[in-house]
Amino acid sequence: MDLGLKNKVAIVMGGTSGVGLKTAEMFLQEGARVAICGRDQQRMENACKHLEQFAPAEQVFAKTCDVTSKEDVHSFIDGTAEHFGAVDILVNAAGQSVMGYFFDITDEQWRQQIDLKYFAIIHAVRAAYPHLLKQGGGRIININATLAKEPERHMVATAATRAGLLNLSKTLSQELAPHNITVNSVSLGLIATDQWERRRLKNAPEMDPAEYYNDLAKKRNIPMGRVGQPEEVASAILFLASAQASYVSGSTIEVAGALGKAL
Repeated sequence: MDLGLKNKVAIVMGGTSGVGLKTAEMFLQEGARVAICGRDQQRMENACKHLEQFAPAEQVFAKTCDVTSKEDVHSFIDGTAEHFGAVDILVNAAGQSVMGYFFDITDEQWRQQIDLKYFAIIHAVRAAYPHLLKQGGGRIININATLAKEPERHMVATAATRAGLLNLSKTLSQELAPHNITVNSVSLGLIATDQWERRRLKNAPEMDPAEYYNDLAKKRNIPMGRVGQPEEVASAILFLASAQASYVSGSTIEVAGALGKAL
């Protein structure tokens, strides 16, 4: 199936690792041009080197950016538009979870979660909007989590901000629909990303990754019996960015192996 992504310009916020990097890779394989950002310069360089396997360097624009900074986000997105001459797709993939119960989470941690999972998306949408309008429309895909619908008390800050993002995405889909801009969410269950690898090294360094993820799948009672992979998330993102998803807006695709009971 031709996804209609050739020569499109896709911005992947937080595209230097995990789901974001895999999404950037798959966009390039479809012939799109890609812009990625991240805070860490070394990780950025590693990501660019990785992406060179899939497309010429001129198809990638990379810039260090703190997604919680309004100035950084606008500079990166405007820079992308100047570099490629357009912006067609915005993927908000930056994110990091914080574990803890309500009375354990500090005010600073709450603010970090709100800045990262809420205001970062607000800044990115505001920055991308005029460029999408110039193209006669476009796609916005927000990466979320199943916690948005089924909160867990040991992840209260993450669950609360994820629920807010789900509501924001739905509202934006209605407001931007007359401008031919679709807004959708991809909600993740347990996905084998760098974040989980860091937790493995911290909590169970003696376990190899396969054993660790199999154990996690059993503990979380994932119906499919396994942890998901970044490319499975990226495939959902690319569909929502494609020409085939032109009438899909305000929706949430769960990539979670049937985890959870919420509709």
